[in-house]
Amino acid sequence: MLIGRKVLAEDLIIPLISKIKEKKELQEISDDFVRAELFKYFQTNPKSAELIDKPKSTKYKSIVKENRAKLRRVYGLFRIDEQIKQRRELVEKYLQKSSKKIIEEILKTHSSTEERLPYYEKLYEKIFKITGKPKVVIDLGCGVNPFSLLYMNLRSLHYYAYDISDEEIFSLQGFFKTLHENNSFFQGHAAVLDLLHFSQLKNLEKADLCFLFKMTDVLDRGKGHKATEEVLQSIPAKFIVVSFPTKTMSGKKMNFPRRKWIELLAHRLGYSFKTIELSNEIFYVIKK
Repeated sequence: MLIGRKVLAEDLIIPLISKIKEKKELQEISDDFVRAELFKYFQTNPKSAELIDKPKSTKYKSIVKENRAKLRRVYGLFRIDEQIKQRRELVEKYLQKSSKKIIEEILKTHSSTEERLPYYEKLYEKIFKITGKPKVVIDLGCGVNPFSLLYMNLRSLHYYAYDISDEEIFSLQGFFKTLHENNSFFQGHAAVLDLLHFSQLKNLEKADLCFLFKMTDVLDRGKGHKATEEVLQSIPAKFIVVSFPTKTMSGKKMNFPRRKWIELLAHRLGYSFKTIELSNEIFYVIKK
């Protein structure tokens, strides 16, 4: 890792990554993602890089603490331990004997997919009415959303899922393999990817449709919407579905659930859009 003119040795970076990931809620995140976040941190705080060979120092502990806090924000706050364990067990159960009931239980292990559970079939029906039935789908920051594939009612499909969680990607690889064994017309691919690496997005497979569910806050991090703009422009898909919650953290319905900024952004980029609003989430179906 090169910071300015200083090269940070790999034998110092690896223990630092391990130290940061000691917290259970961060253990799912890939080492490559943590490494990329550390690189950004040291670019902003170059003097801190000089102390990574002093693991007992106050500054070293501060580096660990600050990067853990940042990862929690980026990674969607805390992934609850019991939910992760439960999901792991359910995925194993599904791989042994697939059933829609187990899929429902897997989707219930994450708040966003649990909220969509009563509406998934209707949601995909509404999306496909606008986009047409896709042959190729990309799901960015996918989480467990790909487990909702059964609600799409599509026989022939190539599905590409990307997230920063090694464990979720591993589970999806097994799930996709099982789906392919049951239906040779389905092809699935799951891999770790940091969405902020815009150049990598441009190299993804060309798709009919891309899902970007509840990801703009993670991308923008309260610093305007330049990152979201870059991502939208980089995604090689004809349609991109961007979603936002319509309730506050306390569970109250928002007075103005629409996001004017993304509407203005779409207009400026020459994109058109239509909206779909469910009880807890609003979806912008953007056509590039």
